[in-house]
Amino acid sequence: MLDLQQRLAQVGLETAPDTPASYGNATRASVEAFQHGRRLPVTGICDQQTWDALVEASYELGDRLLYFRHPMTRGDDVAELQRCLSALGFDTGRIDGIFGTLTAAALADFQTNMALPSDGICGTRTIQELRRVQARHANSHLVAYVRDKVRLRDSSHGLAGSRIAVAEDGSLGALAAALRRDLTEAGAAVIEVMHPDGSVQARSVNASGATVCLGITLLGGGSDPVVSYYAGHSYESPGGRRLAELTRTHLMLLEGYHRISVEGMSLPFLRETSMPAMLCRLSSPAFVVNNTGDIAAALARALGDWSVSPVEASTVQ
Repeated sequence: MLDLQQRLAQVGLETAPDTPASYGNATRASVEAFQHGRRLPVTGICDQQTWDALVEASYELGDRLLYFRHPMTRGDDVAELQRCLSALGFDTGRIDGIFGTLTAAALADFQTNMALPSDGICGTRTIQELRRVQARHANSHLVAYVRDKVRLRDSSHGLAGSRIAVAEDGSLGALAAALRRDLTEAGAAVIEVMHPDGSVQARSVNASGATVCLGITLLGGGSDPVVSYYAGHSYESPGGRRLAELTRTHLMLLEGYHRISVEGMSLPFLRETSMPAMLCRLSSPAFVVNNTGDIAAALARALGDWSVSPVEASTVQ
């Protein structure tokens, strides 16, 4: 508990007047504030993903050597490296704080351009060059975001021939099967992934070669449905957001689903998928059971619309 409070203080969130090592109202409020800022579910409970995010937030660029390895390095220092490289025109892929192969390639390209050893290791000399060059490009746009939109626009071709992943946690197998049938009839190849852990789902989806992923799960209690896409570290997935908005539009046409929110989140499933992804958290199990076919058809229509228009027409110049 004391470690939690110290890590919260490190990111500027105080826990006074709670006594050290006690989980009082102030500590809970700081946990909620941290979760909100990191686009995690705001529960006030320091679960594993909240703790992992706190640990990641403790790293600043320069605190450690950064390079590609297994398991991949994660942290705010990685996200800062990605932002710096992307702002200079080196494509790291999405800004997610995960040091993957695209980040390694972008770093090596930068080092080559700066006449540094192109070893893909971000150390003191590389950071010095990054900061020196960055000062001249303070208003640069993130190339990762722009290229994401261009790639999506250029790859739009409809559902026929698409590879679509449908991921669920074991609670919506019937809906996943109905969605697979609808998408298959439209000519898409469908990969079904079932696992309760979002990170495991993401790894399976990434290995499948899918070009887009739709996750489905059930919300507890009386909450309204929520459709989420990846957003974090001052970046959001343009394709994921577009799919989430289309999904809300089609689901709201169903009788009984008139209040659906769309929000950017940094949930493991959304953050770790390498393609545009969306997580649809449905409510009212009885409604889902009684309307499985209609919900599947709505999701299929949303994917169909997205496949021909994966970004807003006005967002790519």
